[in-house]
Amino acid sequence: MASQIRVRFAPSPTGKLHIGGARTALFNWAYARRHAGVFLLRIEDTDPERSTAEFERAILDGLRWLGIEWDEGPDVGGPHAPYHQSQRIARHRELAARLLAEGHAYRCFCSKERLEALGVEQAARKERSAYDGRCRTIAPAEAVARSAAGEPSTLRFCVPPGTTRFTDLIRGEMSFDNREVEDWVMLRSDGTPTYNFVVVCDDIDMRISHVFRGEEHLVNTPKQVLLYHSFAAPTPEFGHLPLMLGTDRKKLSKRTGDTALLDYRDKGFPREAVLNFLCLQGWALNGTQEIFSVDELVAHFDIKDVTKAGAIFDMEKFLWMSGEYIRRDSVEHVARMSAPFVVEAGLASAPQLAARDDWFRAVVAGSKERMRTYGELPAQIAFLFVPDEKLVYEEAAERNARKHAGRIDTLRAFLEWLRPRVAQGIDVAALREGVKAFQAERGLKTPELLQPLRCALSGMAGGPDTIEVLSWLGAERSLRRLDLALERLS
Repeated sequence: MASQIRVRFAPSPTGKLHIGGARTALFNWAYARRHAGVFLLRIEDTDPERSTAEFERAILDGLRWLGIEWDEGPDVGGPHAPYHQSQRIARHRELAARLLAEGHAYRCFCSKERLEALGVEQAARKERSAYDGRCRTIAPAEAVARSAAGEPSTLRFCVPPGTTRFTDLIRGEMSFDNREVEDWVMLRSDGTPTYNFVVVCDDIDMRISHVFRGEEHLVNTPKQVLLYHSFAAPTPEFGHLPLMLGTDRKKLSKRTGDTALLDYRDKGFPREAVLNFLCLQGWALNGTQEIFSVDELVAHFDIKDVTKAGAIFDMEKFLWMSGEYIRRDSVEHVARMSAPFVVEAGLASAPQLAARDDWFRAVVAGSKERMRTYGELPAQIAFLFVPDEKLVYEEAAERNARKHAGRIDTLRAFLEWLRPRVAQGIDVAALREGVKAFQAERGLKTPELLQPLRCALSGMAGGPDTIEVLSWLGAERSLRRLDLALERLS
């Protein structure tokens, strides 16, 4: 192992940070923290047409929302600045010229048309599509002269004969026949460098010791290992993380969870639940414990424990885990995190909720057992904010209320019983005992009373405890809704 662990997360700001990229960042960060190493953030923005400052901000915001902070990076600086790849182009060209001078690269004058025709011929012969090395035999002096005369050219890496081997900390010993690696383009004809070239240049300059990234990059690794050898630079240790798959065991889609990280924040997933669930995408704490903290992750994370098999992104399990974090959390915190969603839904303003803070916390306390995300609260409590006359009865709720014989008489009797008992306010504990006694005296089964009562008060077939709903609505509104139900259900 290197004397100092230095890992990096190098996203491209051509789109939002998705859940797979967030997992890559988390595993790199956890490994660095476990080994007292350095976690570096580098922005690979060498695609000027697609890279935007907005996407870059979203990436940084997403990582910081997760609690992932970097030791070196574009906004915090460091000894290996700059950390934007686009600002390192001069260095990339310098290193490309060095490889050309040392015979590890050559100029290629093949036109786009010639390369397209080559591809068609290879496809017709059912051969692998790859550059045929035509310009590799051009004498260096001739290549210099043609380039000086203005003939367009790219710069290709000269793949040596033999076999490229490296150890993948997740997959074990890897071996690639160099005949399967084409002479790939390092610099395009306009002088811009390609990914496989710049990533190695930057990793060498930034002294990266370990490269942990998605399995889709495995095909690039032989090219990059050969580059390290050409530069006579230490080759980092690699680990390629398994693909994240949907429950259908296919590549993630929007339907199965391929969503931008901050979309989960905006839906109301607790940050800790997102972190915890990401940890389980290819790694496990001990094989049995599914809920654990970031500190436990850092204390136990080892890249060698990451699985090779695809990680299953199970949205139902994700929602369950999110709900577990909410159920274990304090009412105060859940209320604070849920309030913006109530405001966004138009149920109340922030000042209105603040003015009724005790009431709102009581509502949250009675609702959080059924919440899976903070964003689910508004739909569960919207009935509290609806004018009594405009309360909509769900079809199932009304059907449940109507199916019990004598429902109107039961509601009427309950209303007469309730009215004097809430005249001075609602004591939930006393009222709960009183309701039990009312039910027993009349020989009512629980659904015979509570289903019509629930429909009258909330319009829902399920939901919070009915006695608590009475306390949330208050005496006046509860009695009013019962009066209206007697009219509507008659």
